[in-house]
Amino acid sequence: MTHKQRKNLVRIAAAAVLGVAAYFIPLDGWWRLVLFAVPYLIIGYDVLWSAVTNIIHGQVFDENFLMALATVGAFAIGEYPEAAAVMLFYQVGELFQSIAVGKSRRSIASLMDIKPDHAVVIRNGQELTVSPEQVAVGETIIVRSGEKIPLDGVIIEGSTTVNTAALTGESLPRDYAEGDNVISGSVNITAVIRIRVMSQYAQSTVAKILELVENSASQKAKTENFITRFARYYTPCVVIAAAVVAIVPSLLTGQWSQWINRALIFLVVSCPCALVISVPLSFFGGIGGASKKGILIKGSNYLEALSKVRIVAFDKTGTLTCGNFSVAAIHPQAMSQAELLDIAALAESYSLHPIAASILRAHGGHIDKERIGSIEERAGMGIIASIDGQTVYAGNGRLMDEAHAAWHECSTEVGTVIHIAKQGVYCGHIVIADQVKPESQNAIVELKTLGIQRTVMLTGDIQKVGHAVAVQLGLDEVHTGLLPADKTGVIEKLLKIKPRGSTLAFVGDGINDAPVLARADVGIAMGAMGSDAAIEAADVVLMDDKPTKVAEAIKVAKKTMVIVRQNIWFALSVKAIVLLLGALGIANMWIAVFADVGVSVIAIINAMRALR
Repeated sequence: MTHKQRKNLVRIAAAAVLGVAAYFIPLDGWWRLVLFAVPYLIIGYDVLWSAVTNIIHGQVFDENFLMALATVGAFAIGEYPEAAAVMLFYQVGELFQSIAVGKSRRSIASLMDIKPDHAVVIRNGQELTVSPEQVAVGETIIVRSGEKIPLDGVIIEGSTTVNTAALTGESLPRDYAEGDNVISGSVNITAVIRIRVMSQYAQSTVAKILELVENSASQKAKTENFITRFARYYTPCVVIAAAVVAIVPSLLTGQWSQWINRALIFLVVSCPCALVISVPLSFFGGIGGASKKGILIKGSNYLEALSKVRIVAFDKTGTLTCGNFSVAAIHPQAMSQAELLDIAALAESYSLHPIAASILRAHGGHIDKERIGSIEERAGMGIIASIDGQTVYAGNGRLMDEAHAAWHECSTEVGTVIHIAKQGVYCGHIVIADQVKPESQNAIVELKTLGIQRTVMLTGDIQKVGHAVAVQLGLDEVHTGLLPADKTGVIEKLLKIKPRGSTLAFVGDGINDAPVLARADVGIAMGAMGSDAAIEAADVVLMDDKPTKVAEAIKVAKKTMVIVRQNIWFALSVKAIVLLLGALGIANMWIAVFADVGVSVIAIINAMRALR
């Protein structure tokens, strides 16, 4: 507990002891009033003062006013124990609320621990400890084992293991070596490394994440906004209704004490604490619980929209697939696989194309450049090279036609096919493919289990490749050959056919999908550590590249909304029943206390489940 919470707990305990003592001391009249006024003022002086100051400032109808009016009214009609008890239990509920909000805020604030305190920068051959904000792009920093990496950069010396749990929610550390990019906020575990800084602190991953989390509370869900508006009009209506209950029947029956007591019960029951506290707390808890898993949700409005998703559209490359081309198959003709790969590697050795890089990685051996003569690169077709004095063609079918080689399509593998011919004789082909992520299939299964009605893939790849990935993953629909602008058009069509009251989510890598992320009801950027476009364009940011996190984010949203609805219906139902019983004279002030404070405490405890 904080100092203030401990102080309030002492007040509650002191007021409870004095209240119980006053109840059993056999005194009447003014002495009995004084006995109960002491614990009442100990526990309620701040409520009374807040009610008075709010009235002075024009804010009349709030929960402090309701509590003050109900308890002072109870004293006026001689219900001293009830007045003290109402204020006591009200403060118990406030303490519960304070503890719950503090717990939720600490969950959010745990992310703030990723903020680095300092950076050790090398200047003029000396190590200087400075604030991360004072380090410029291009400077070299040293990060020792156990320290947070303060800025985004690339390792220029050393290799180590890095803990990214605070960013991704994954407990398994990752290994990094020279040339690898590292991000701020993660923790260096094993060895000293030197890093060349690639961005200023204000543009670093950790700064953007902290800004995102800090601003998440400002984006309110429709349900949360409704509760706020509801409380604004509800409280004055309650006061007017209580006045009617107190005055009209009393004028007819002359039983003023009885009907004023019922009006006070009405006021206590009607206090909207349970709704006003528990609904925002549930959303806040949901955002905090998601952040622990490396899922950053920019506001409760996006959390609510996420719970209603029925259509999920995916980008392919880098989202459902690894985004790295590699050799999937080698099909030689009249030579061995090693010979075919060797010829292809020699032909592609001077090319900067990603396909050439994948062939060289698969070859893995030494490239004897002395074997290579002239090289001619044909745009959109491939490469013609002189190797060992013979002309080698490496490219697509059009290049094979030019070489007059008897080539054929690959009948067993799907991907980009590089055909090889030497001196016009067809030697075989190599298939280059983007590998599907191991988690992608499970992600689609989990989404369908959660009630997602349609899963769609949007890709710029050719139809054959796109359909092969869609079939492998069990997707419902695939659109191929799309430019970035075309993807937005497909999303527009899907938005028109989505079920009424539902939402559409688009999942992309956030780099070239910013327009689509912005157009979807919920834009989800995946594997977004260090991606400026992702953090800015998306509504939900997944801090690693696992597609299963999409289903996990939807689960968190659905659970949070279930808790929100439970609290709303529970609070309104109990209050409605007790209001009716109070108007009929069946419910007394003690039942009213439960209907207010008891319901608030139960709703708060229920809201805290969202943190888990």
